Amino acid sequence: MDYQFETIMQVRDYECDIQGIVNNANYMHYAEHTRHMFLRKYGVSFSDMHDHGEDAVVARVSMQYKTPLMPENEFRSCLNVKREGIRYVFYQDFYRLPDNKLCFRAQFETVFLVNGRLANSPTCDKAFAEFFEK
Repeated sequence: MDYQFETIMQVRDYECDIQGIVNNANYMHYAEHTRHMFLRKYGVSFSDMHDHGEDAVVARVSMQYKTPLMPENEFRSCLNVKREGIRYVFYQDFYRLPDNKLCFRAQFETVFLVNGRLANSPTCDKAFAEFFEK
């Protein structure tokens, strides 16, 4: 699959539970960090958006845990984004390295409050126009 953004991350031992696998909550952190890196790559800053009255809110999450990640595993965190009406949907997959085994698949639906009202984000629409026009 072609992705709009990819980054490499590594599991830290303190992110694992007593079973020696990544605690499920940490996948949310990895996914959020990936989204933030993606936004920064396209010049989007959450704090600047907030200062201009645009606040992103995660409205719904669907996650599938496929293969556990373990301490010191490196993984490729991949992302695609689409706009569906007022929702910005982030599709995210994690692949363990070096075998590229799918570990995690998720869909994060976000919405924006623009000056306190539900609306499309002018900042994201401009920054990601190339992805939304396809």
